[in-house]
Amino acid sequence: MKQTYLMIALSGLFISDWTEVCAQEEKSVIENSRLQEQLISSLEQSKAHEWGLKAQEWQRYRELMEGPLGIYSPGIDPLTALGLEARDSNEQKRYTEMQAHAEYRRVTKLFAYQNAYNEAFARLYPNLLPVNLIGTGNTLQSSPVSAPARLMVFVTIDCKGCVEQVKWLQNANHHFDLYLLGAGGNDELIRGWANTAGIEPKKVRSRDITLNHDNGRWASLGDGGTFPAVMRQVNGQWQRH
Repeated sequence: MKQTYLMIALSGLFISDWTEVCAQEEKSVIENSRLQEQLISSLEQSKAHEWGLKAQEWQRYRELMEGPLGIYSPGIDPLTALGLEARDSNEQKRYTEMQAHAEYRRVTKLFAYQNAYNEAFARLYPNLLPVNLIGTGNTLQSSPVSAPARLMVFVTIDCKGCVEQVKWLQNANHHFDLYLLGAGGNDELIRGWANTAGIEPKKVRSRDITLNHDNGRWASLGDGGTFPAVMRQVNGQWQRH
């Protein structure tokens, strides 16, 4: 009988210990979950602050990205998303103005960096024509900061009439951004093509003419036609000149 009581007591002790262990594990899981939620909340608040948005605006953006907008435009920025889905004219005005300020700051930084890069390149490689950094190209030149009337000229390495077209544009004193398709990221191919076309180094250094890798720009802006393709911007859309 004593042995039976002892076994029951020990069983109760084990059950009590097991219950306590389970309770501690559950408490730990809850605490970790709370810490994770706080961490996520802190990161979300930081992101909202970077875009100048209030917490409820950021939450609405997140909800919009869970719907059709996020499927059709997965990489869209918060200001554009909120502006497109504005519920009234006041909201639309707020987000368009915020985006205008943000874009101005972004382009200003890009200009500053591109200019610093140009100076460094000219100092280190004075005898080479500078090729624009990836992703800058006409984006900088057509920005509200500079706003010059420029053309985009798309050519291939061996297209017929491309060299003659570029020579004519240069002689007519057009400012343009030249994009060479098929260069495979090789700067020397672009420089060689520019030399063949008689592009004046001084115009490249003054950025009247820029040399660029295509990097998919033609696929996003082009009309699928033949080369050379001289494009100009009309009402925000790029069309053949």
